[in-house]
Amino acid sequence: MSSEITSLITFIESNFTGFSSMPGDSAAFILLIAFVVLAALEFSFPKRRLPVKQLRQSYQTNAGLFIFNSLIISASVTPLLMVADRYSGRGLLSYVEGSAWKALLSFLLLDLLLYCWHRISHSFDSLWMFHKVHHNDPYLNVSTAFRLHIVELLIITVLKSSYIVLLGVDKTMVLTNETLLTLFVMFHHSNISFRGEKRLGQAIIAPYLHRAHHSTERSEHDSNYGAVFSIWDRLFGTFTEREPLEIGIKNSSPQTVLGLVKFGFTPANPAPVPAYEPDLNVNAMIAEASSQSRKTCFYTWKISFATGWKRGVNRLVYGDRPGRRSQLYKSYMLAVSSISFIRNGKYHEIIERFCCSAYYPLYRRC
Repeated sequence: MSSEITSLITFIESNFTGFSSMPGDSAAFILLIAFVVLAALEFSFPKRRLPVKQLRQSYQTNAGLFIFNSLIISASVTPLLMVADRYSGRGLLSYVEGSAWKALLSFLLLDLLLYCWHRISHSFDSLWMFHKVHHNDPYLNVSTAFRLHIVELLIITVLKSSYIVLLGVDKTMVLTNETLLTLFVMFHHSNISFRGEKRLGQAIIAPYLHRAHHSTERSEHDSNYGAVFSIWDRLFGTFTEREPLEIGIKNSSPQTVLGLVKFGFTPANPAPVPAYEPDLNVNAMIAEASSQSRKTCFYTWKISFATGWKRGVNRLVYGDRPGRRSQLYKSYMLAVSSISFIRNGKYHEIIERFCCSAYYPLYRRC
């Protein structure tokens, strides 16, 4: 794989030798063509069917944020070229022979730097505060690659400038690396899927790997930090292969340019609307009601039995109407039949039996 990467870097470097004289035009044209091609593939063969209205809003917001950042930092490449023009040839790469190896090492170290920065931005709340702007796009697409908060972009520019000074990377190499890096970032943010994607993911960050990184679940989005190569995630134990259920961040967040700029300065995600939580004393209330119900049923049974016994004795002494059973017999049968209901906790049926007995012949439910 090293020989293939070396030949690739050498080929691209040889074709970008004229960038020192026209640094912006050729690179911008290549990136624009790549963006159009990836966007066309998204619309023709999308991995996820996204609503057109929301997808259009995502494109507009990401483009607006890119323009806003470019007006402040001049597309972030120009400052890097200025640093490279001053410090090229003075760093560690000056001890490496061969332009191909210099290009390879500079690109690998740049990717490792971005991996470390990306992982740190997920680990500290003060950095996640700005990085969550990139994650809050619920409709992942090729334009999401340019959804960056201005503060995070400034920090990345400072880190890249330090990297250029330390290694002594020249202007041609900087422009080549930035162009390649942007191509890979647009590629793995695109909403596409293709045959052989998992095999490609063994070497580089493919779209299916980066979709897991944009999951709403932290256990999933705290993985696959690489920008180009997946070797860093495999090496440092942050590699995962899974398809997320939802994309973005939890809770509501703004989807406009100005809203995203403000959102980056909020310390945490908006709190969700609290769901209804039952009172902690509900169980105690239920227990008390059950106790009262048991007492009521017991007293009802006691009164019914005592009343029936008294009437039964009176009728035994003074006689009873012909053709009717003794009230004592009815009370006795009511008490006996209530035992099984008491054991099963069916107190309401005991009450109904009592109310429907001979003591309340006009009760409507009988």
